[in-house]
Amino acid sequence: MFCLSMILRFHEHIREIPRESWDSLAARRDSPLLEWEWLRCLEESGSISPEEGWTPHHLAVYDGERLVGAAPLYVKTHSMGEFVFDFAFADVAHQLGTPYYPKLVGMSPATPSSAFALLTDEGEDSQTVQALMLESIMEMAERTGMGGVAFNFADPEWMHGPGKTALEAHDFVAWEHQLYHWYNRGFQSFHDYLACFTKNQRRNIRRERKSMADQGIRIDVLTGDEISPRHMEWMYEFYAAHNAQFGPWAAKFLNRQFFRMLAEQFTHRIALVCAYPDTVPAQDEPPLAMAFLLVKNQTMWGRYWGAQEEIRDLHFNCCYYTPIEWAIEQGYTTFDPGMGSSHKVRRGFEAVSGYSLHHFMDERMQYILHNNIDRINSMEHQHVEQLNAARPVRENPYRGVAG
Repeated sequence: MFCLSMILRFHEHIREIPRESWDSLAARRDSPLLEWEWLRCLEESGSISPEEGWTPHHLAVYDGERLVGAAPLYVKTHSMGEFVFDFAFADVAHQLGTPYYPKLVGMSPATPSSAFALLTDEGEDSQTVQALMLESIMEMAERTGMGGVAFNFADPEWMHGPGKTALEAHDFVAWEHQLYHWYNRGFQSFHDYLACFTKNQRRNIRRERKSMADQGIRIDVLTGDEISPRHMEWMYEFYAAHNAQFGPWAAKFLNRQFFRMLAEQFTHRIALVCAYPDTVPAQDEPPLAMAFLLVKNQTMWGRYWGAQEEIRDLHFNCCYYTPIEWAIEQGYTTFDPGMGSSHKVRRGFEAVSGYSLHHFMDERMQYILHNNIDRINSMEHQHVEQLNAARPVRENPYRGVAG
């Protein structure tokens, strides 16, 4: 049993909390996005900082010297980099004359993947710790004049499991967001995967895959010690150049130093997909294109991509087909390719629902949220169903299908 003298502290820097202690809690989660080193690189690179509108305010719970609870939290002065797109609620708050910002946000910054959870030590008192954490978070938000508290892209296992009771006690409301996932349905090869599709789409995918060889391009996957600091420099250049195409609508939240820091301590969680002219030895020159993925346990996350020039079908092969083929070979069961781009459904990804959890401190805002969220979620759920209805897949099992 935990003692009654548990101490809860808010920390302004992740480095104030020992790495080993934090990761002893985060290691139990499937996602690497809550691990200490990832969060440290975000902060100490300056990518996520008060100057950028993210002020770290991480919560830690100590039972004596032992860390038994933790959560990555940020005081936000805007909604950029959250991918929840709550600007309509901010406008309602403005019309009501109540502050929306600053707000307290729990998430892995600039990452629309279902990862957030209140991290707790395993044991019979995990729910007690979660309740204490939620109580402390809400008290801090009220005391400091926050407009609200949000947990963005919550891990469904957490929000429907250990966190459910405490979240309900504080009237957190779930807002549904459409995401994409690929699931390994027991495939033994990419051929097995292709067999899931309709005949016409199998033909299309084969053509898009073959176009790489036709254009003299090979694609390699690098992991762990194969990834050098030079690769991460190239990856940043691709990431920056890709975002530069979108002007004010870009999603460039990370700087060069962030990628350099990942090269030092985090390559065990990274896979780089690199496209080269097939006449160029590996790693001698910058690739034609690169895709950045995170890996942990049996799951992959597609995060960033970029290319020197637009080459037919290169994006599909670097970001979808090669990672899927590699995932099957390595025994991965799930691939989260990131938000957006409805063409993902034509490559076998399924539309799924992710969730953010919200509580507004103003009673009127909370009333408006409660009275509109069912309609909002219903529309989003219909969108998920429409996307999946358009998937060019067969109803029959893939096994035994030829051609």
